[in-house]
Amino acid sequence: MTLPSLNLLLQSILSGIFIGGLYGLIGLGLGLTWGLLRQINLAHFGLVFLGGYLSYQMAASWRLDPLVALAIVPPAFFALGAGMQWVLSRFAITPFNSLLVTFGITVMIESAIQGLWTADYRRLESHYSDLKFTVGPLYVPVPELLTFGLALAISLGIWAGLRYTDLGKALRAMAEDGPIATAFGIDAKTLSLVLAGGCAALAGVAGVCLALTFTLTPSQIFAWVGVVFAAVMLGGLGSALGPLAAGVVIGVSEAITMAVASPSWAPIVSFSLLILMLLFRPGKA
Repeated sequence: MTLPSLNLLLQSILSGIFIGGLYGLIGLGLGLTWGLLRQINLAHFGLVFLGGYLSYQMAASWRLDPLVALAIVPPAFFALGAGMQWVLSRFAITPFNSLLVTFGITVMIESAIQGLWTADYRRLESHYSDLKFTVGPLYVPVPELLTFGLALAISLGIWAGLRYTDLGKALRAMAEDGPIATAFGIDAKTLSLVLAGGCAALAGVAGVCLALTFTLTPSQIFAWVGVVFAAVMLGGLGSALGPLAAGVVIGVSEAITMAVASPSWAPIVSFSLLILMLLFRPGKA
């Protein structure tokens, strides 16, 4: 094992922060759904990739700026997420059943993506792709910086909303004790639709950011599940800032591991951190 140079190590840490921001952005909607609605929504990953492919299509066919997709995809996904929640709410869905149902929806989304765009790799080409600037010896790619900035701004906004607004307090009360919250006049059904729609909109934002920085292929949907699940569990279910912080920790740990040892060791990091957390903090998982 050869130790990397200081510049390489610093560049790896910066890259880890950026990929960690994407982990956190993807995990944010998943964690809120899991923590507040008590649903393990695997369809979230399918929606992320669907959002990525839609932004790719808009850029390729309509010549739209990828950031314009942020004004189109998330609102459409809000309606889609609220509709999915309306359907699921008609049945007594336990957390385990929600895992199975949404896994099936994810497979359907993957099949639809493959049918429309084939299994070939797709790359969103935009003027952002080659934009970068230097800070000392470090290269800072603009797409990754935009992704991290969005992740941080959205996480802080949701944290403030849950903590200081009446809507956020109602959502936390509903998650804590639904029947009691309903008895005090909280409309749990409407709040569930709003929350599910908002989490689906977050998947749309994450999808646009994913397309800005990564090559897309349908088979990659399930490759993101493990590391994002680890970020959500480490950050805390229902937390707004936790997934981002945990994602950055995981991303930096993976990047340092790849720089010092080998890329094949990187996936071990996130699951090792998750196992340690479950061993030493079992009551907060």
